[in-house]
Amino acid sequence: MIVDSQVHIWAADTPERPWPARHKPHRPEPFSSSDLLREMDAAGVDAAVIVPPSWEGERNDLGLEAARLHPHRFAVMGRMDTDAPSAPGALKSWRSQPGMLGLRLAFNTPRLLSMLTEGRFEWLWTAAEEAGVPVMVRVQHHALAHHIDAVAGRHPGLRLVMDHLAMPMALKDDEAFAEIDKLLILSKRPNIAVKASGLPYYSTHPYPYKNIHAHFRRVYDAFGPQRIFWGTDLTKLSCTYRQAVTMFTEEIPWFTREDKDWIMGRALCTWLDWKLPAR
Repeated sequence: MIVDSQVHIWAADTPERPWPARHKPHRPEPFSSSDLLREMDAAGVDAAVIVPPSWEGERNDLGLEAARLHPHRFAVMGRMDTDAPSAPGALKSWRSQPGMLGLRLAFNTPRLLSMLTEGRFEWLWTAAEEAGVPVMVRVQHHALAHHIDAVAGRHPGLRLVMDHLAMPMALKDDEAFAEIDKLLILSKRPNIAVKASGLPYYSTHPYPYKNIHAHFRRVYDAFGPQRIFWGTDLTKLSCTYRQAVTMFTEEIPWFTREDKDWIMGRALCTWLDWKLPAR
């Protein structure tokens, strides 16, 4: 079972469904669940977690509709307007929405980052822990990982996932992994897992990106296969979807067959309590 831990879908920016003034999408044209299914089928990907993209705002409608139509192919880690008065209470019933597995927070603006570093999200961590809602977090530099470490320590029942190995978006090759020790320290927390998603993006070498394999080996040694989730961030990939699969299934020599079973989907589904049928 091959399950992608992060993909985006989106519709057009229209007056009926306008986007907030944030940033451009990964691709100039809308990318629908039908487009995604075609690419998944061609690449041999069985299922995927839809992470609604930030450029569409705090919307989960397209992802939840895709999960409704294809419950054995899609589920959602949703976005939330954390400033809404209803936000604290919403987490109590968050997973009762059909297809919703948890919450995704991207600390990619100064305002949101300050809320993390100043401890102003404590209400959210508490509510998510009490409701059993797993949270994927995106911090764009390893130096910020200690803030998530502190959250995990205060909330041992909260399942946290570090998106994209907390990689800095602007760096490549060895420079991108220079501070990865600050991520590896988090492996001491049993309630923290990592998404090995979009790794080809961080290499300037050709497929299979062997210059970053040794860096990833350190992640593997620290977290183990049951806390590493393969993923692609498909619409941002610098290779084909199939190559993103085979980089892990065929090109990493130290993976055992059991490692691949966990990393390519079983670990993710277990962590998020996504009960997919056997292939």
